[in-house]
Amino acid sequence: MSDYHIDANNIRVVRIEKKKEENYRVSTLYFKDSLCSSARAGQFVMVWLPEIDEIPLSLSTIINEEGYSSVTVKEIGEATRFLRGLKVGDEIGIRGPFGNGFELLTKGKALVIGGGIGMASLLPLIKKLVKHDVELTILLGVKSKRDIIFEEDLKNLSLQPNIKFLLATEDGSQGFKGLVTDLAASVMLKEKFNIVYSCGPEAMMHKIFILSKRFGIPAQFSLERIIRCAVGICGSCAFGPYRICRDGPIFSSEQLEKVSDFGRFRRDFSGSRVSII
Repeated sequence: MSDYHIDANNIRVVRIEKKKEENYRVSTLYFKDSLCSSARAGQFVMVWLPEIDEIPLSLSTIINEEGYSSVTVKEIGEATRFLRGLKVGDEIGIRGPFGNGFELLTKGKALVIGGGIGMASLLPLIKKLVKHDVELTILLGVKSKRDIIFEEDLKNLSLQPNIKFLLATEDGSQGFKGLVTDLAASVMLKEKFNIVYSCGPEAMMHKIFILSKRFGIPAQFSLERIIRCAVGICGSCAFGPYRICRDGPIFSSEQLEKVSDFGRFRRDFSGSRVSII
């Protein structure tokens, strides 16, 4: 079926053209879709799994050299387990892309900090920044070397001039031993940056938020909440004065100053307020 007259909120059925296992719990699924191919770095899609659920996932590829877009999924519950179990040739439904995107630095130095699966949202951003006159330092934090994702992509990128890739593992099994926030603090002490971009667990991003304020660096963060409608109507992703799906998922440090729940509380599936800390 042609994409003519199809808008972002219509479900399109796409075929999985390629699948890559990133680690023992994470897979990337590649597909072709004309709307996703023109998305902004940081935007997300709603992935529809018949009779199971519809879940939000960041686009981990906008469009690659083969014309594919992708989502990267970590197995957590029923829907993500089903999605990871799909094979090349299987079909999924998608809506989107939705939300805003990262504001791109076009010259200077950027620090990009990903925690685990949060790197999926940052990878399209990194590839956009590479095309500009931007010096990049990329940090990835995971629990152990078995949790590393996009290692090949990130190492290949770091072969280019003005791009550094540093890895932090909490157990010290590879790279820096400790939290990626500790590595970030060390890097910020040694170098000056024009902007910080981050995505990962919210408690991690809150520490990066504090660090960026301490060093006087503007920052942008990709946030996650339960999203159902994706167009700002249902309120399930309410976040202070904002809706994550409509006003985000990318928020500046200035915007996050207005949200007392950032890094502290979120809503569960019942709508109850639960602690993040």
